[in-house]
Amino acid sequence: MEPIDLRSDTLTRPDARMRRAMADAPVGDDVYGEDPTVNALEARVAEMFGHEAGLFCASGSLANMVGVAASVGRGEEVLAESRAHILRSEVGGHGAIAGITSRTWISPDGTLDADAAVALVERPRGYNQVGTALIAVENTHNFSGGRIAAIDQLRALRARADERGVRVHMDGARVANAVVAEGSSFADQGAVVDSLSICLSKGLGAPVGSVLTGSAALIDEARHLRKRYGGGMRQAGILAAAGHDALDRNIDRLADDHAHAAHIVATVARAVPHFADPASVQTNIVMLTPGRAGVSADDYAQAAARRGVRILAMNEEECRLVTHLDVSEEQAHTAARILAELAEQAATA
Repeated sequence: MEPIDLRSDTLTRPDARMRRAMADAPVGDDVYGEDPTVNALEARVAEMFGHEAGLFCASGSLANMVGVAASVGRGEEVLAESRAHILRSEVGGHGAIAGITSRTWISPDGTLDADAAVALVERPRGYNQVGTALIAVENTHNFSGGRIAAIDQLRALRARADERGVRVHMDGARVANAVVAEGSSFADQGAVVDSLSICLSKGLGAPVGSVLTGSAALIDEARHLRKRYGGGMRQAGILAAAGHDALDRNIDRLADDHAHAAHIVATVARAVPHFADPASVQTNIVMLTPGRAGVSADDYAQAAARRGVRILAMNEEECRLVTHLDVSEEQAHTAARILAELAEQAATA
């Protein structure tokens, strides 16, 4: 059996149509602002979110780095949830490169609580205390299993942050998943933040690239930082063309990925209830908990791999799987059956 790879939705591969779009893209030197395909993509994504400007970046981490640094000075503070991607999975870059400090609130299930976030905001008091410059939210929340930041909580956060003179950044790597699952709009998401990054190379299926959006002034500063960090690109329209194709074709189909994830978690939960929680799956990420059955996550993931299903051990107790456009309905059902069988074996061992 061809392996069913559910480790991440970053594994998607461009199809023939996307590759043709890349090959045929008109290009120019993007550092000089002369790549027409990049310029069109930046304008397109900014308009989607109701923002003035956009910046095409090679990765979501780079988009977050320059987006946050454009709003937070050296030694100033960003607030984020304790398992936020910008703090856990961007190699400490915000502190190491931009000199930004951070504090965190804790959400056990990854749900956004505006009150918990705003309660941490501090104004600088005297010469020796750090002031909060920005609150960062993640939509969807990766390490909590693709939890959606509810739009009502985002609106409450926006209003209270404005009262305190604090900016808001969204790590929207999978914000398209949130829009499709929640029924909000891209404009709704853009209205509640000062800056936002969307990843085109996850469920949307492009091979490379994220776009940062915000005000013209913020993007101008972020463009300067992108170059400083070594992220300036030349004929990047070849990559941006894939982003256009992804936006053309792969937004609405994210609902298929959500349905596949729901089927997998329901199948495993029917087999062994404490192995999976269907209520926790809102989008395309499923967290399984073999540790509750006394089985290490590594052992469970290795057993799944031997059966042809690749998932990721996140820690000693949890495994993550992510559905995406390269996983068909048939493959999702096969993976569900295999993972349920392994859960039953683990629970009775």
